[in-house]
Amino acid sequence: IEFIDSYYYNKLEYTRFSSSVGKFVGFTERGVKNAEYWNSDPSKLSAMRAQKEVYCLNNIQNWYNNM
Repeated sequence: IEFIDSYYYNKLEYTRFSSSVGKFVGFTERGVKNAEYWNSDPSKLSAMRAQKEVYCLNNIQNWYNNM
């Protein structure tokens, strides 16, 4: 299971957090700046890393049961 949180503007993805990478990655000039800023905040990173357990692992059984 992988948690991905993507940020878009005008249908263009500019920043993404991936639980497999464990940090934010920027895809545009502005996205790189956002990623550097967010990656420099340990509390933001730990909160995003915890989302895999909070969101994904908590709900995966519900999704499989409804299929």
